[in-house]
Amino acid sequence: MHPETAMKIGTIDLGERPLLLAPMEDVTDIGFRRLCKRFGARMVYTEFVSAEALIRDVSSTVRKLVISDDERPVGIQIYGRDTDAMVEAARIVEQAGPDLIDLNFGCPVKKVAGKGAGAGMLQNIPKMLDITRRVVQAVSLPVTAKTRLGWNHEQLIITELAEQLQDCGIQALTIHGRTRSQMYTGQADWTLIGEVRRNPRIHIPIIGNGDITSREEADRAFSQYGVDGVMIGRATFGCPWIFSSQQLTADQKIDILEEQLRINVERIDEKRGILHTRRHLAATPLFKGIPNFRPTRISMLRAERMDELIAILEDCRQLFRS
Repeated sequence: MHPETAMKIGTIDLGERPLLLAPMEDVTDIGFRRLCKRFGARMVYTEFVSAEALIRDVSSTVRKLVISDDERPVGIQIYGRDTDAMVEAARIVEQAGPDLIDLNFGCPVKKVAGKGAGAGMLQNIPKMLDITRRVVQAVSLPVTAKTRLGWNHEQLIITELAEQLQDCGIQALTIHGRTRSQMYTGQADWTLIGEVRRNPRIHIPIIGNGDITSREEADRAFSQYGVDGVMIGRATFGCPWIFSSQQLTADQKIDILEEQLRINVERIDEKRGILHTRRHLAATPLFKGIPNFRPTRISMLRAERMDELIAILEDCRQLFRS
């Protein structure tokens, strides 16, 4: 697939050089997904869903399956280490009506990978392939997968693994350019992602992920490594406009952060809506480099009422105008 042709997953047309929003726990809720979609994310994903919790009908997990038509195409990502549980979870997810189901073989956090799920699957490839094959057979939606380069630098298995996953029937593969042992440290290695892309035996779209913090870096990744899509994760925190090709003013960005706050408060409640927005306010690149900003940042992260937080954001607006 030439990078300048439209990228397709099954019948889902994502256009040329699509940017995708990575699935992230406690981040990619429906409000945030809609904002990212508005600014140009061609595909968004829900927070990842535990297969075990879904089968047990845990309400907080079931709530993650709620999607809306205005965020399509949207994927739901599941993780787990038991084949039957993953198959059953995929069938439940299919009923929720996403555009595709993604299998998480990349999450490095201890409570997931340490139990053999997520990136833990990189230590049990036969099991990973069995789960993939069985899920593909069980549902009629396109199935995709997301993984890493390998468990550690002694086991960089992605080139062979990509072919094996493709043989199981997945319709796209996202590769995070780190090993499990790296977690989120060091630099993402895109050269191996590029190698997978250039493998003549690979005919499914390859999506690259890792360390992309701007639209320009994404464009460079497309040109340099030939990937079909670029997925952006942590750089979206407090920055849903990262997908936009337009330059927004500080005023417009503050409007967006205030809107995000209101969406979360309306969707959950004031206390938890504020907590949910805080990580975005703490991470947003908007306030980086402002001299003596620390006291403002502290008060922003301590605010417990919406009117209080809006007032602080309005003070920040004045900083940019002065």
